[in-house]
Amino acid sequence: GHAVLADTVGFIRHLPHDLVAAFRSTLEETRNADLLLHVVDAADGEWRERIAQVDEVLKDIGAEEVPQLIVFNKIDLTDAEPRLERDAEGRPARVWVSAVTGAGLDLLREAVAERLSSGMTRGWICLPPEQGRLRAELFAAGAVQEEHHDDQGRAWLRLMLPAVDLQRLCARAGFMAELHPDPNAAPRHCA
Repeated sequence: GHAVLADTVGFIRHLPHDLVAAFRSTLEETRNADLLLHVVDAADGEWRERIAQVDEVLKDIGAEEVPQLIVFNKIDLTDAEPRLERDAEGRPARVWVSAVTGAGLDLLREAVAERLSSGMTRGWICLPPEQGRLRAELFAAGAVQEEHHDDQGRAWLRLMLPAVDLQRLCARAGFMAELHPDPNAAPRHCA
């Protein structure tokens, strides 16, 4: 699948109020994110306070529920080794990296991919010919991994996308989606 990465302004303690107001619309975009990468300076002795400050700003803009992956950068300036820590549910929670040396970036890529794939819907969907707009929207969303057409003109699409996105797109199209998990059996059982 595809992922869009967007960078926001860093959160700086004691930022003047007029700058906070100017950045607010940019920061509010974080509410729509599937995952926030919270990059922390591992060499900063006050990193705990920095995390608390960012969490406070996220709460202020209504983004406190957006999943986060804490990325400790600049381990080349510390004694820390590249590593990945998981939370109680087994999800990647913290990664130690160095952007300068590249150490741990493979762990970061794996952690991001794993976090983004959780909550994803996978399977086959059968679209009748009159659902061409929904088909186009699924392609535009980067959700289609494979496509086949049957002799009745129906499009069989193998999808991978967030469940909420599939629900939203189908609701907008007035289509009740039924996902078939088995890619071999699904095309034979289209209703």
